[in-house]
Amino acid sequence: METAFKTNFKSFYEMLELLPNDNACRLFLEDLRWAGKPVCPHCGSINENHYKLKTKGEFTGLYKCKDCRERFTVTVGTMFEGSHVPLRKWFIAIYIFTSHKKGISSIQLGKDLGITQKSAWFVLHRLRNTFEQPQQKFDGITEIDESWMGGADKNKHANKKTGVSGAHTKTAVLGIRNRKDGIVKAQVVPNTKAETLVPIIKQEVIADSIVMTDENRAYVKLHEHFSHGTVNHSAKEYVNGQFHTNGIENFWSHLKRGIDGIYHQCSTKHLQSYVNEFSFRYNSRKTSESARFIFSLQRAEKRLTYKELINN
Repeated sequence: METAFKTNFKSFYEMLELLPNDNACRLFLEDLRWAGKPVCPHCGSINENHYKLKTKGEFTGLYKCKDCRERFTVTVGTMFEGSHVPLRKWFIAIYIFTSHKKGISSIQLGKDLGITQKSAWFVLHRLRNTFEQPQQKFDGITEIDESWMGGADKNKHANKKTGVSGAHTKTAVLGIRNRKDGIVKAQVVPNTKAETLVPIIKQEVIADSIVMTDENRAYVKLHEHFSHGTVNHSAKEYVNGQFHTNGIENFWSHLKRGIDGIYHQCSTKHLQSYVNEFSFRYNSRKTSESARFIFSLQRAEKRLTYKELINN
């Protein structure tokens, strides 16, 4: 999409120089979303001559639709709508969040932006809500593995101990990585049984593809649908000819270092949001910081309310 603004920032500092205030950020967002022709979010009318409403003689981005007569701004229907956080602080948060390899905690972001930790937490979750798993189906050589997220029972607070050790106290995540383009899909699953994992794999991977897994018995019947090769991790076998799962294991290391090192803990309720975040980071690892920033702004149409966040 062509814009009147420079979008290939070379650094965070350059982005701050080019977008020095809220008005500049608004104009940038209008140009990115509308390309000079404001779009009414209420009726969909596209018209460069929508009425511009002024306050004390100054236009600050409030339009009135020529067709349905409803008022709107560029933030209506986006993740910015209804937010008391200034737009420039949103832009700073987006750039920091998408450029840091392991993310940023709500406590640190709140300090950096001069907002409360609760507001920063909500900003980060609204950003995570714009990230989705890739829509493509995988073919060719595909690596599949599962991982368990959560701390050991012995390390939990007394009121959270279950008295059960091992994976029973943790949450499972299934990961699928295509070796051809390095794209990863990952989703939280209720368990790692065959009846849970195999249908997901059949849905995400094209039949007759080559799939590679470890020795987990849940994968035993994959040979009925795919060319299936395995490595035996319990016997310390990590490569068997062309068969290995080192690529998806690399993704698990990124995910766990981010959650352990930055966020420290994550509830099962919100785990999929964090998985989406790190899938996005991994899948965009070869793109520039400015490209990830622009991509996030283009995905801003998805809006998450606070009530939806805490009740979901």
